[in-house]
Amino acid sequence: MIREFQDIAPQPTDVIPQVHLDNNKYENVLEHMDSGIMLFDNHGVLTFINVQMAKLLELPRDLLSGCTLMQMLRLPQMSRFKKKKILRIYRETIFHRKRYHELTDEYGRHWLVTVTYGDQMDGDFLFSVKDVSDYKQIEQTAYQNDKLAMLGRISASIAHEIRNPLTAIRGFIQLLRPHLLQLGKDEYARIILTEIDRANDIIYEFLNSSKPSAPQKTVMTVESLLKEVVLLTESEGLMKGCEILLEVDDTPLNVSIDVKQIKQVILNMVKNAMDAIEEVGEEYTGLIRITTATENNFVQITIADNGRGMDHNTLVRLFDPFFTTKESGTGLGLSVSYRIIKNHGGTISVDSKKGEGTSFMIKLPLVN
Repeated sequence: MIREFQDIAPQPTDVIPQVHLDNNKYENVLEHMDSGIMLFDNHGVLTFINVQMAKLLELPRDLLSGCTLMQMLRLPQMSRFKKKKILRIYRETIFHRKRYHELTDEYGRHWLVTVTYGDQMDGDFLFSVKDVSDYKQIEQTAYQNDKLAMLGRISASIAHEIRNPLTAIRGFIQLLRPHLLQLGKDEYARIILTEIDRANDIIYEFLNSSKPSAPQKTVMTVESLLKEVVLLTESEGLMKGCEILLEVDDTPLNVSIDVKQIKQVILNMVKNAMDAIEEVGEEYTGLIRITTATENNFVQITIADNGRGMDHNTLVRLFDPFFTTKESGTGLGLSVSYRIIKNHGGTISVDSKKGEGTSFMIKLPLVN
């Protein structure tokens, strides 16, 4: 048995292929990775930077190669925003020994920065930067769905607890109404009943907002839907100094939707745009453009305004229940809109910059 094994085992004289590391080959791989890579030696000099990292820094590689970190930060071609981010990463790495950093760039993209150093690096520092925007979007969507589900359960419980005493109060007021009529105080009963009905309407709206009912779908054209919205809002727009411009595709685009719900969403977007324009100033000329485009069996409805815009902190919380920047707002409008569009198999997103206006993009599936 041992002899048989020796016969088939490689002998020292057998030729075994040798694997040679081709430095050029592996450097070429690093050059074309989708992650940004740069390497500082133990003297703090940048010895390697790949194509993707140079793109992220928006600077040519020959300008960066051979620079120290301080020399990089002194380059006039580098934006102030990037210098602040690089300096923050440097401080957290050196003083707090932090190896992972998450940051958002000036374009709203999310990046994960990993720093590798220590004995295995012989004093070198390796920085890798990866775009994790898609993962963040998935995470935020899951988080948003969890919050909306919780809101639905809470609101159902609150509505049930409040409606019961209101029903009892309404019944007793109706029993007392003949006596109030004899005293000439029937107006009191009417006001109380009206306010009870209004409270019930608010509860119903709150309950429906937190958990919209299943859409009752009918097929209609996007053009007719948007024309109805414009007709409903253009007079209010004129009063607020806003022009509403509708630009739709010449080809009829059919969607299967709950007309009432989708109209509620678009009306909400248009009214938000009016408010954003009104906040700029009374003499400001506002423009709200509603446009359509098709993409992969979806129609995209864009509501764009030239209002005050939003900063990043507002954008990331925009669809959160009860989050609002308005004094009299409930913070339910956009979270409801998010749920309605999701129930229709679509998506809703927003793009905004402070002082440059806001664009809401609603995507709905097309039907033949």
